Amino acid sequence: MSTSGSVSAAVAALQAQGGGALARDTGIQAPHIEYGQLAPILLVFGAAIVGVLVEAFAGRSLRYPIQVALAFLGLGGAFVWTIVLAAGDTPFHVAAEGALAVDAPTLFLQGTILVLALISLLLIIERKQGNFAAQAAALPGSEAEQRSMAAGLVQTEVFPLMSFAVAGMLMFPASNDLLTMFVALEVMSLPLYLLCGLARRRRLLSQEAAVKYFLLGAFSSAFFLYGAALLYGYAGSVRLSVIAAQLSRDAGSETLLLAGVALLSVGLLFKLGAVPFHMWKPDVYQGAPTPITALMASCTLVSAFGALLRVYYVALENLKWDWRPALWGVAILTMVVGAVIAITQTDIKRMLAYSSIAHAGFLLTGVIATSETGLSSTLFYLAAYGFTTIGAFAVITMVRDAGGEAAHLSRWAGLGKRSPLVAGTFAFFLLAFAGIPLTSGFTGKFAVFKAAIEGGATPLVVVGVISSAIAAFFYVRVIVVMFFSEPEADGPAVVAGPATAVAVALGLTATVVLGVLPQPMLDLAGHAATQMFVR
Repeated sequence: MSTSGSVSAAVAALQAQGGGALARDTGIQAPHIEYGQLAPILLVFGAAIVGVLVEAFAGRSLRYPIQVALAFLGLGGAFVWTIVLAAGDTPFHVAAEGALAVDAPTLFLQGTILVLALISLLLIIERKQGNFAAQAAALPGSEAEQRSMAAGLVQTEVFPLMSFAVAGMLMFPASNDLLTMFVALEVMSLPLYLLCGLARRRRLLSQEAAVKYFLLGAFSSAFFLYGAALLYGYAGSVRLSVIAAQLSRDAGSETLLLAGVALLSVGLLFKLGAVPFHMWKPDVYQGAPTPITALMASCTLVSAFGALLRVYYVALENLKWDWRPALWGVAILTMVVGAVIAITQTDIKRMLAYSSIAHAGFLLTGVIATSETGLSSTLFYLAAYGFTTIGAFAVITMVRDAGGEAAHLSRWAGLGKRSPLVAGTFAFFLLAFAGIPLTSGFTGKFAVFKAAIEGGATPLVVVGVISSAIAAFFYVRVIVVMFFSEPEADGPAVVAGPATAVAVALGLTATVVLGVLPQPMLDLAGHAATQMFVR
């Protein structure tokens, strides 16, 4: 049977069944490419490709301003076009020969990714901190590295690599079949492997982080691809709608189905940093340049959860009684392990890495709700957490000593007396992570926990509340060190460039607004959830 015939048959079957509770057909047209629907992805891809050409043909003195302009134009133009698509009257449908789905949750996720990427770009362009190596190919400590630093070289390849990664992040949650999702996963991941190894200081640690991320990422990609192959064996297609239709008929090998779902879930949960697939996260967050850590901790998490939601809510909706218990176990382990191990950390970035793991567990409670409320609360939490995370890592780039960033917790002693504004801002971000009222973190946790209770997962919420209480300990510990310890004589100084200051201000503003006046964003996420996913 041809591809067009397979899709038409699947659509007819879905229409006969009413589309299901969690995904429905909202006007699927004959498969064809609509460039207007794909414009956000194409704009970012275009900026990345032009950036590669600039690296090849532009003079060294021209590369930096051109690359910065290209990156901002690509991301900014894509965000504007995403707003146009969301506000337009065009019905949501699949595009690009059925490979990508353009619907309300996807546009919400893509808009969130683009805003967070623009703020992360502010950290990347900040030259005052010197976050990136002058020449990535030079061995750490070698004469070549000394010459490149003395010459004032700038690593402009960062910008097209970032654009490629963001383009993959935009594709990942929009993918309407498993093969496209795998391609998006690789387009997102491969540039990040390179970017993680470009730190200017602690080069060996940075390169070690890049190698670990590459090896474990390749391993998880193999799991994802093998799972997709098994699901193809079960359904005869990698299209999410066809897999859902096959599940509704309950025809096929159950062994292939369950094995495929398990392996596919490993690949997706790895990108979230969920336990037990979390071991890469602390090492990578610690070793990568902090602006890249901020990009991964915000945008990659949003993209990965978007893909997870699409797979579970579209393809595996009729199998939820099988995958929900497994996700219960993963969510409980993720919340508890992330919160408990974070207590033992003395490196600020590693502590925030384990904090990110715990937050992935909180987000999974919203996914487990399997309802419109669960979807909308998860979307809101992703946006709120992304802004707070970028703001926190932006502050970390500002606190520096002779060796670079003041990574060890003891170096932050007395920062509240040296720089009360910076310390107070970081303390507010930590309180938001802890879920203190009047912060975006409280609103996000309340929303996902409420959805989970409505979905019958009250014991999971109890574990989440206990984990949040445990997590509050190490957040408060940092605040105590900053404000109730005497500063060291050779303590770190605050080096704040204008771009970093803007990033911190944007993160702080969003954290306050989404905590004090969250209703507009909640309404936006709720509207996106009512549209659900197209097939």
